[in-house]
Amino acid sequence: MRVLLADEQSRVRSALRILLEQNSDYDIVGEATEAVELVEKVQRDAIELVVLDWRLPGLDGEVLIEELRKTVQNPMIVVLSGRPEARQTALEAGADAFISKAAPPDELLAALHEVCGKHLL
Repeated sequence: MRVLLADEQSRVRSALRILLEQNSDYDIVGEATEAVELVEKVQRDAIELVVLDWRLPGLDGEVLIEELRKTVQNPMIVVLSGRPEARQTALEAGADAFISKAAPPDELLAALHEVCGKHLL
């Protein structure tokens, strides 16, 4: 699974990279720190899964998901946020899953496996 990590905080991207690189199902092929860069990389690099910070600079989260859904790749999108109250809005905007940044790593991995499994059926 070709994955792009999108978060403006380098420590969050690093932690995600370390976690996902331990699992051979995920191939981290890029990172983005702002919305326009993310959309360009998704279009260019055949991204299958985006792990997305809900407050990525450049576009409102809802608009960003809409833009990602317009790409030919139409990647799976897992939203991360430190604001649990954003869950409903993110899911209504079209995110495949929402995970709190405070959740344990196992919860994130379980959500990723579930989302990816649904798309493989």
